[in-house]
Amino acid sequence: MKPPAYALFDTEIGRCAIAWSDRGVLRLQLPEKTDALTTARVTRGVPNVALAKPPRAIARAIASIARLLRGEPVDLGEIALDMTDLPPFHQRVYEASRAIAPGETLSYGELAARAGSPGASRAVGQAMGKNPFAIVVPCHRVLAAGKKPGGFSAEGGVATKARMLAIEGVSLSPAKEAPTLPLFRGRAGHERLGFDPDVAREHLRARDAKLARLIEAVGPFAMRLDDVASTFGALAESIVYQQLTGKAAATIFGRVRTACGEVAPEKMLATTDDALRGAGLSRAKLAALKDLAQKTLDGTVPELGLLRRMGDEDIVDALTHVRGIGRWTVEMLLIFRLGRPDVLPVADYGVRKGFARAFKKRKLPTPKELAVYGEKWRPYRTMASWYLWRANDLEALDA
Repeated sequence: MKPPAYALFDTEIGRCAIAWSDRGVLRLQLPEKTDALTTARVTRGVPNVALAKPPRAIARAIASIARLLRGEPVDLGEIALDMTDLPPFHQRVYEASRAIAPGETLSYGELAARAGSPGASRAVGQAMGKNPFAIVVPCHRVLAAGKKPGGFSAEGGVATKARMLAIEGVSLSPAKEAPTLPLFRGRAGHERLGFDPDVAREHLRARDAKLARLIEAVGPFAMRLDDVASTFGALAESIVYQQLTGKAAATIFGRVRTACGEVAPEKMLATTDDALRGAGLSRAKLAALKDLAQKTLDGTVPELGLLRRMGDEDIVDALTHVRGIGRWTVEMLLIFRLGRPDVLPVADYGVRKGFARAFKKRKLPTPKELAVYGEKWRPYRTMASWYLWRANDLEALDA
C-alpha cells in the first residue's frame, strides 16, 4: 500500500490542496492565507504524507472541483473518499450531504433527518465543522435554521461560504451572519468574552454544589482579557514570561522590544542573537522566539483574524508546533487573550491546588482526575478554572 500524498491546485477561489490514499481522497482544503498554511492544514494528522503528482483518479477529481468552482454543473459524487478513520455518524452525515445538488441547500435539521438521525441537528453541525472533504462534501450548502448562513471554518468564514454558494447561483448575504464564537456585549470589562458570565455562573452553580460554595466565597467573576495585537506578539510575550516572576519577565520583555524596535517576526529575525541574549533571554527562549518568528512568516502560526475563527483544539495543534510552546501556554492564550468559554488547564498547578483546597482533598488531583471531574462544568470550564485559581487566595477554605 502506497503512503498518502498531497498536491496543491488552482481554482476560482484560490489555491486549494488535496491529500489522498489508495482508497481515495483523505482531505480537501480550501485556500488559506498562504500556500504554507494551506499545506499545513491539509497534511495535519496524516502520517508520512508527501508532496506528489496526483494519480489519474485524483487528477480527474481536481479537474472536476476546479470546474465546479468556475460555475459549471459538475457532479462530484463519483469522487472516492477515504473515510476509514472517521466516526460512523460522520460518515453517514457526509454521505447524505453529498446528495445536495449545486444550487440547493439544506438546514442542519433536514440533513440530520436524511442521515437517519432526526433531531440531531447540533451533532450534524459539529460533524460539518470537522468536514475534511470541503467542496466534495458540500458543507457550504448546509445552513442554519431559517436559512441563516451558520458557521464556516474555512479562511474568510461566511464570506467564503457566500462566494461558493454564489458561484452555484444561491444568494446569501454575509451581513446576516453572527460570529462563530459570539462575543458577550455586557458589563464593562467583559465585552470581549466569548460567553455571558451571568449565564456561566448560574450554570456552574446548578451543576456542582461544591463549586457553587467556592463561587459564593470568591464573589463576582472579575477576569479581564489581556489586549492582543497579533498572535506573534502574544506568544512572544508568553515565551519570555515562562518560569519567571512577572516583574523580571516584564523587564526582559521590555528590553527585547527595545532591541528589536518592535515586536514583529521580521524584526525578531533581523535582531542579532547577541543583542537578544544581552536583553536577558536564555538560549532556550532565544531559540523559541526565533522559531516562532520563522513559523509566523511561513504561515504555520495563524494570524489573529484566522485564530479567532478556529476551534480550541485546532489552535492547540497549530501553535504547539512552535518550539517552546506547549499546551499550557496555548491554554493561557485561549483563556486570557481570546476569552474562550470552555478551557480547563488540567496540568496547571494553581488550578489543581485550588481544586484540592475548595473540594477538601488531601492530595492534588492528577490531570486525568481533574479532566474527568471537570466534564460536569462544560461548556463553561474557563470560569470554573478562574474560580479554582481564586481559591488559593482564600484563607477561609483551610478552616
